[in-house]
Amino acid sequence: MASKLGRTIFGQFLHRSAQTNVILPFQCIKRCMATEGQYVITDKKGEKQNVGFIQLNRRKALNALCDGLMKEVSDALDAFEKDKDVGCIVLTGGDKAFAAGADIKEMKDREFAEVYSGSFLSNWDRLARCKKPVIAAVNGYALGGGCEIAMMCDIIYAGENAQFGQPEITLGTIPGAGGTQRLCKAIGKSKAMELILTADRMTAQEAEKSGLVSKVFPIDQTVNEAIKTAEKIAGFSKITSAMCKEAVNAAYELSLQEGLHFEKRIFHATFATADRKEGMTAFSEKRKPTFTDN
Repeated sequence: MASKLGRTIFGQFLHRSAQTNVILPFQCIKRCMATEGQYVITDKKGEKQNVGFIQLNRRKALNALCDGLMKEVSDALDAFEKDKDVGCIVLTGGDKAFAAGADIKEMKDREFAEVYSGSFLSNWDRLARCKKPVIAAVNGYALGGGCEIAMMCDIIYAGENAQFGQPEITLGTIPGAGGTQRLCKAIGKSKAMELILTADRMTAQEAEKSGLVSKVFPIDQTVNEAIKTAEKIAGFSKITSAMCKEAVNAAYELSLQEGLHFEKRIFHATFATADRKEGMTAFSEKRKPTFTDN
């Protein structure tokens, strides 16, 4: 949730950058129409333009997460979910930082009544509620809120320089956008507890070994590899992808028997779709299926 403001050179640099509100123009390409925004770049990628692309673009502040940035991410997700051509979404930042944490300047003077009554940070969960698969392409720092929004995505690809961590304890607070919950489920209680209580960071290689990220790539290949995987996912039935995602996510909430029952019901539900029939028919006829997302 928050960036580390420590005594290291990075901590001092992050402190200065997180205190700077930077407004950067960008071209938002949506259905072939360019619009202006402040904090993110959106586009459609892939040969068939079927991959939604969101890039955090507050680089002078190491992509510190402020309300305005998260609102633009939410708006972009809304647009891509409504776009029938988009089958998967890629979220990324810069080479130096995916997102180094929340904007401390924006939250440092808030009081309990304000954050409690206003459910502060509740809007960040929009990423986790996205029905379409989302791949995080992480280069550089993914600390605090940056680590949390990466974990809200369905797949994490990391560059060789990626660093993950929850350093909120150095600010006298705790992760507030899922860090204590998702990190524990991703890498286990002991390792999660160690990272959260010590503010230590996990390298890309350690993150892959622990299961937090799927794959590690050279920095200049991370985003392209994420787009490549997103294109593959987008080539399948979108309704089936959404069902797969729902079933996998349910595994975190249900007991094994409840999860197996839920999976069976979702499996049965695919028999109400035209894409299930087309997929099995195409297999029997030894041809490539033509999915219609119905």
